[in-house]
Amino acid sequence: MHTDSARENTWDLGLDVAIPRFDGSATDTVDIRSAEFTDTYYDTADRDLLAHGVTVVYGEGDARTSGWRVTVPAPDGQTTELIDAPSTAVPAEIDDRLWGLRLGNALTVAAIVHTHRTRRRHLDADHELAYEVIDDSVSATVTGPVATATSWREISVTPGTESSTVPKNVRKRLIGAGARPSSASSTFERAVGHEPATHDGLTPAAAAVADYVREQLAAIFAGDVALRRGESPVHAVRVAIRRLRSTLRTGAHFFDPQGLRTEGSKTVGRQALDDELRWFAGVLGEVRDREVLRARFAAAIAELPDELVLGPVAARIEEELSAQQHHHRQTVVDEMTSDRYRRLLATLATWRVDVPLSSARTKRADVQRTAARAARKADKRLAHALSTGHDEDFHRARKAAKRARYAGELAGPVVSKSAGRGQVKRYKKIQTVLGEHQDAAVAAAALRELGASAGVRNGENGFTYGILYQRELDAAAAARSEVFADRG
Repeated sequence: MHTDSARENTWDLGLDVAIPRFDGSATDTVDIRSAEFTDTYYDTADRDLLAHGVTVVYGEGDARTSGWRVTVPAPDGQTTELIDAPSTAVPAEIDDRLWGLRLGNALTVAAIVHTHRTRRRHLDADHELAYEVIDDSVSATVTGPVATATSWREISVTPGTESSTVPKNVRKRLIGAGARPSSASSTFERAVGHEPATHDGLTPAAAAVADYVREQLAAIFAGDVALRRGESPVHAVRVAIRRLRSTLRTGAHFFDPQGLRTEGSKTVGRQALDDELRWFAGVLGEVRDREVLRARFAAAIAELPDELVLGPVAARIEEELSAQQHHHRQTVVDEMTSDRYRRLLATLATWRVDVPLSSARTKRADVQRTAARAARKADKRLAHALSTGHDEDFHRARKAAKRARYAGELAGPVVSKSAGRGQVKRYKKIQTVLGEHQDAAVAAAALRELGASAGVRNGENGFTYGILYQRELDAAAAARSEVFADRG
């Protein structure tokens, strides 16, 4: 896999305009090379992949890019994976992996793009590559009920090494020749005339809400692809779902309840969407709980003196929890092909395109009040938990602290940076301490069950399980004491 940054420093230039001379740059020789290649892009009829910034393409004619390529968004740009398979149909590997993004719809030919490319490799006095100018003349045919054809020209400039930069005179001469920054973020977008979502008409506060929602949606859909690849992004997906659910609750007034549409004219109310997100988070949670417990118990057993570990405790716990995790992971796989899950993704996909805000005129003060209200509620829940000492009350206080933290994240771009960071930092700490309390309570309950079953096996007993159980009770008590100390 590699990162694709071909769209950086890309310019539009007239089809009949000559490439300007770059005399005066620190170059000695120009090495000119030409090639022609054709890329066939695949997507659904509704352009579901394009909406997520994903492209599936089969390339011919260029040895470096021939074959199947799948490009997906990544934190540092884009990541492209090459897949060796025949060109006759979209490989099952790609089809299965992108099932969630394409909402189960078929991938068919969406556009055929032919490119004539001229590379001008500008070498320095030592005959090392100083920078490269790539001149692409592109013609595209878009499929559909009525096929359409377009042509354009792009010039991209890249430095010779990662540490070098494009000389300023190169940019200056391109602009002087009439070049302008490229109008599309990808060749496929330009071919089909796709226009990405914009913030036109939105206040900075409303735009911040939309961006925060889209950030969580992107993480959920990225997790869908990773899960289908056999990876384990469970924690990241659950966090994104929590952030989205928190925003739906604390910022309910930001969204139009009539705008939560899914297939056809059917609407999904805010509470119904929240219920579906909670359902899928719960399915993932069964896997995550076993991941956490396995790591927690392995570390705890490793810290015990050998004389306190009686019997194959570590192996038995790992065997039991691994089996449970495998079972719940299979449940995730099964649910991810269900109609219920597809309907959830369909709803979230409509939000990715157009977040249904109740007002484009949301103000900074509105977001600030939302964050403050979430903070007050978290403080109230925590005070109540400290007064009762009940585990359930601490659990509710933890969830309120999460919502206050996420409300601080939401408000960060539109309130003072110090205020936003301060709220996030404060409630993240509370969430972490109460999270340790919750993890210890869950771990203690699991140990009680594991220890009870160990007592009925030959050569095993519950002695070590009892020690581990008491450690978890002590950890929960320590977490409560830390909260008390911080409040004091």
